[in-house]
Parts: sequence; C-alpha cells; structure tokens
Amino acid sequence: MDTQERIKQIVASNPVVLFMKGTAQFPMCGFSGRAIQVLKACGVDQITTVNVLEDDGIRQGIKEFSNWPTIPQLYVNGEFIGGSDIMMEMYQSGELQQLFAAA
Repeated sequence: MDTQERIKQIVASNPVVLFMKGTAQFPMCGFSGRAIQVLKACGVDQITTVNVLEDDGIRQGIKEFSNWPTIPQLYVNGEFIGGSDIMMEMYQSGELQQLFAAA
C-alpha cells in the first residue's frame, strides 16, 4: 500500500487525527504540543495521533496529501482542518469547539 493510501485510511477510519511530531504524551515540537493542548481544551478525549518522526514516508506524504507544508495537521471526520495556528484561531473564536460539538 502506498503512503497516500495509508494516510487516507488513517484519516478515514478515525474521527480525530493529528499528524504531529512526537506523541500526545511527549510532543517533540512546540506547535504539536500546542495542538494537543487545544484539543484537550475542547474536551476531545479520543485523539488518534500519528508521529511523523517515526515514518519519513508519512512525514513527506502528509504534506502532499493535504497540500499543506507544515506539521502538525488536524483532520476531523476525514476533513483537513489545519495546523496549530489555525487551530488556535478557531479555538479562540469558538469555531473549533462547535466543530467537535457537531462531531
């Protein structure tokens, strides 16, 4: 299975997926750490995280998959939401909470 197929499967089979550097317990970059904090602040318990540092194919492939150059990347119900800055803006405006309330 090629990388794009694998990414598609991960995104399709999990309601909330965060492609990040490190893990939810041990984020390996500030942006990934902030993304996890924002999700927790929204009351999201079930987060599937993918550590891109463990898989170079996914690390490069996710950027092509979303056409977005940076990591972390958040997907909710199969839809690409954005990176940590967008997540933060959406959180501050209340949009992100609404998204999870609807999901």
